[in-house]
Amino acid sequence: MNQVNGVLACIDGSRYSKAVCDYAAWISLGLEAPLTLLHNIEHSAIAALPDLSGAIGLGSREALLEELTEVEAKRSRLMLEQGKIMLDAARERAISAGVAVPKLKQRHDGLTESLIALEQSIQVLVLGIRGEEHEQDAVHLGSHLESSIRALHRPILVVNSDFKEPQQIMLAYDGSHASGKALELFIGSKRFTHLPVHLVTVGESAQDAKRIQSAALHDLTTAGHQVTAAILEGEPSDTLHAYQVENEIDLTLMGAFSHTRLREWVLGSMTVKMLLSSSRPLLLLR
Repeated sequence: MNQVNGVLACIDGSRYSKAVCDYAAWISLGLEAPLTLLHNIEHSAIAALPDLSGAIGLGSREALLEELTEVEAKRSRLMLEQGKIMLDAARERAISAGVAVPKLKQRHDGLTESLIALEQSIQVLVLGIRGEEHEQDAVHLGSHLESSIRALHRPILVVNSDFKEPQQIMLAYDGSHASGKALELFIGSKRFTHLPVHLVTVGESAQDAKRIQSAALHDLTTAGHQVTAAILEGEPSDTLHAYQVENEIDLTLMGAFSHTRLREWVLGSMTVKMLLSSSRPLLLLR
């Protein structure tokens, strides 16, 4: 089994790729961890041809299938070359940001399958909220994003805006196991050393929220962080988004999909709602 050893950034042709590269470089430098840039090429199966031998002859059908195979092979070569060009540009951008030797990787597989295969070597994953095929769709997540978040048990930074070095950090904390992992990451990571943090709890009674926040406040202040604690009422995703805007939050840490499937089905997933509403990146932990 490979050792967890670095930051992995997913690069494609979307408008988020430059920011993905920038945030990945920022994390890599802060953690003093190597950076790998990944370009993934999805498999594209050739559609099955109907049996037209009685109408146009068997030879014609075989010739068409052969031509389609050649077209697909040419398409794959072009996508491979395009990916290499994007990776080379991303490497130069990361080097300009201060990363010494970014590694480049290409894979032929579904993105989620590729990430599962690489999971043991991922310390932090960075990817855009939407890929190039869906970047104009502002009301849905990218086709692979939710499945990748659910499949992996690594911190995932979802990039949804141009790079801005995070100064104002929010930790959305509800006392769950996943939010506890977000707390541990924030305290234990070199990237966040001495940065101030907003500890925000939503949707609990004041008494329960104070109890939930008590240990977290102690751990954060003991670690040397300046903490602004907030207990808010309202629908969690809307309330957290409003707090982000009001306090100019640059990066939010939160647990992902910590409720049961039944509760998500009845109430809707807060994680998805936050991803869709937030205008700044989210660092998610499961």
